[in-house]
Amino acid sequence: MSKYPDVQVDLVGEDGNAMAIMARVSSALRRAGVGREERDAYYEQSTSGDYDNVLRVAMEWVEVS
Repeated sequence: MSKYPDVQVDLVGEDGNAMAIMARVSSALRRAGVGREERDAYYEQSTSGDYDNVLRVAMEWVEVS
């Protein structure tokens, strides 16, 4: 289960670039009313590893399809 299960991010058919994925998730979190501090924590976790980490962290934070 993700940290924000009500936040849905569609990544299928979208740019697979790590920065594009992080931007889509961050934007979805912002639109859902998640504060800057939390979004910064998401970004920090996302950038702490490789591409697989970006995907794993996205799935931990939001619902990804």
